[in-house]
Amino acid sequence: MALLVAASGCGLTSGSPMADDVRPGSVGRGEPLKGARLTVTSKSFTEGLILGAIMGIALEAAGAEVLDRTGIQGSIGSREAVRKGEADAGYEYTGTAWITYLGHSKPITDPRRQWEAVREEDAANGLAWLRPSSLDNTYALAMNQDNARKYGTKTMSDVAELAESDPDAVKLCVEVEFANRADGLPGLQKRYGMNVPARNVTQMDTGIIYTQTAKGSCPYGEVFTTDGRIKSMNLVVMDDDKEFFPNYNAAPMVNAKTLKEWPAIADVLDPVTARLNNAVARDLNARVDVDGEDPHQVALEWMVGEGLVREG
Repeated sequence: MALLVAASGCGLTSGSPMADDVRPGSVGRGEPLKGARLTVTSKSFTEGLILGAIMGIALEAAGAEVLDRTGIQGSIGSREAVRKGEADAGYEYTGTAWITYLGHSKPITDPRRQWEAVREEDAANGLAWLRPSSLDNTYALAMNQDNARKYGTKTMSDVAELAESDPDAVKLCVEVEFANRADGLPGLQKRYGMNVPARNVTQMDTGIIYTQTAKGSCPYGEVFTTDGRIKSMNLVVMDDDKEFFPNYNAAPMVNAKTLKEWPAIADVLDPVTARLNNAVARDLNARVDVDGEDPHQVALEWMVGEGLVREG
């Protein structure tokens, strides 16, 4: 698909060519995408920008000309761009697709089966899902080191037991949305048989939750499992031992027509996606959100460091 030419007619009016001086490393050997002109998209938050850059750099190394259309605002914009053929590919999350886009209320607890279900159902929308990563950007509760030693909780079942034996010990800081949605606090309490009184639940903005949790003012704060601040603030994440939270595994979502024309896209992206996990995501996200580095440069340095691509 000659999307660099056609993009303006489809509603994509911004974007610029990726111009990384990269060659094949362990991916892209033989440049199987030489002659392809591909548009990569992503959401606008840090992890989305990094993943979009990773994808684009891999495709470049395989010989493609890549238009950078990362950073689309909102959840649905990047998906719609790929679905409509305004873009060719981007990383998306299995849980987001299953619940938000495909309209299911109940997540599938097994991450592989969740991806398979999304892949099967989204095929009717002209979208192909490539192999998923173990990177799972889902919800969790976290606490600082002092509180972790004080209360000794390691799992959500431990938190539920503490809430029963010492109700005032379990005080939560959560976002407004998390406090009210079915896959947030109400469902969490139901799954674990936990009853936290309203007086012990404080609603606040995401950034404040992290800082207050790190200070200890919030014994338990709602976090995202791949957020770089977990590492930089040395927070302890509670294990969701009853697997309540949906799986939000990152996987490449590709326009089906594009993949049919350029099937080597799967061979290029599969080994890259296989390297992505929560520890990698936390490191890369922290370099942007904590250290102030550029998302694209962070992605490039990781790709080179992993031997996936070479510079020059």
